[in-house]
Amino acid sequence: MNPKPRVLIVDDDVEAAKQLAGHLAHRNFDVTVVSSEAEAIRLFRSIDPVLVLLDTAVGGAEPTILERLKHSRSAASIIVLSADREPQSIFAASKLGADDYLGKPVDLKELEVRIAKVLDKRKLYTEVTQLRERVRRQDDFTMLFGTSPKMMEVKMTIEQVADTTATVLIRGESGTGKEVVARMINSESSRGDKPFVKVNCAAIPHELLESELFGYEAGAFTGATRQKLGKFEQANGGTIFLDEVSEMHPALQAKLLHVLQDHEFSRLGGKRDIQVDVRVLAATNKPLERAVEEGVFREDLFYRLNVVTIHIPPLRERREEIPVFLEFFLERYSEHYGKHPSKFSDYAISRMMDYAWPGNIRELENLVKRYVIVGNEAQIIRELSTHKPIVSSFAAPTVPLEPEKTSSAPSPLRQADGEMEMPSLLEIGRRAAMQAEREAIERVLAQTRWNRRQAAKLLKVSYKALLNKLKAIEEHNKGQTEHEKTH
Repeated sequence: MNPKPRVLIVDDDVEAAKQLAGHLAHRNFDVTVVSSEAEAIRLFRSIDPVLVLLDTAVGGAEPTILERLKHSRSAASIIVLSADREPQSIFAASKLGADDYLGKPVDLKELEVRIAKVLDKRKLYTEVTQLRERVRRQDDFTMLFGTSPKMMEVKMTIEQVADTTATVLIRGESGTGKEVVARMINSESSRGDKPFVKVNCAAIPHELLESELFGYEAGAFTGATRQKLGKFEQANGGTIFLDEVSEMHPALQAKLLHVLQDHEFSRLGGKRDIQVDVRVLAATNKPLERAVEEGVFREDLFYRLNVVTIHIPPLRERREEIPVFLEFFLERYSEHYGKHPSKFSDYAISRMMDYAWPGNIRELENLVKRYVIVGNEAQIIRELSTHKPIVSSFAAPTVPLEPEKTSSAPSPLRQADGEMEMPSLLEIGRRAAMQAEREAIERVLAQTRWNRRQAAKLLKVSYKALLNKLKAIEEHNKGQTEHEKTH
């Protein structure tokens, strides 16, 4: 069931506002009436109306409220109502962003015609915007699945599951393109023309995530002055994408499980269940099995989400795609910024092919963006060289920065005066402990996206202690490099 279009009437003439509200309510609009500028600004964002009927007499400072509403990043249409029918007033309102201008007293039939025109114009604008976005995403899809055999396997899986109702868990490191895959699943399904709603579970404090997902009723908590629809209701009939689902608080996981099982939920403060038809796609950059073992993620929810798994390999495991990405992003951001730097040299591409890309496609995209802006290839190469020692230690523990080189670490057996000598058990244990420590630091840094303070907290060491360990490991790597050069 689609929600009623919301209309905000801003008018200090109480009787006139009531008449308008009653007329529009009978025509299936959800109407809110306010009589002051302060109330209008306060409610505007929370109710997110599709239309505002604005009496310019409110507050005596009509340009202020009209400009503030138009600059609020909302797509709401605004029809100015005024007893002033002078052409210069109409022109001034139009210049400030009003979509239409209607004289008072309001002719209700004429108002209906004007509202229909404004909303049709809004609908057309939305359709054009969505079409442009669809074309842009199609370019992303083509680019993402262009050359790598591993990604062609991912594409085949997408094609098999897209037009089903199965819940899909998309796995991969940060920056590998999990959202692009989710959008591709949606676009190739029968729900492709229905809402696609994304929720980043890590970006919203867990205290607010429940109301964001499921909405709330008026009076549910202090400040909840009216009902708010949650993301699940906004996605009804379509798809919801829960990014970084591993970050969801355990208390909220039970409610998500209920939605997956029974396709219903209740708003915060609500007394009835609401039925929804929503397909759930989820993504994580963390091993959920480990989270289940540690008791921070529900096992039953894991199995509900993990009906179909799509694993996106990191960029370092599909290096043949790097030149394709470089060309794609260079063309995109050259057009975006109106600059046309030279293509990357063979040497630069070679250096990028050797780099481990801990931030994956997102990191590569940002690098190309910087190159387009500064136009200095040498500076970009220096950035890669600066990051190289740490990247090879932590970003890709199983795939080193330069995979063609073999490790030069000392063998357990070493030559001493012509005889083979075995190191002591104490030495073997020390080396194993150092290796295990390095691997633990690698994993946690990858999980926290190189947030060293958060990593120190997870590793239960002080921030200073972690920095000292990083420095020691970097010095160890330099020693290894020197050892290679001399041997």
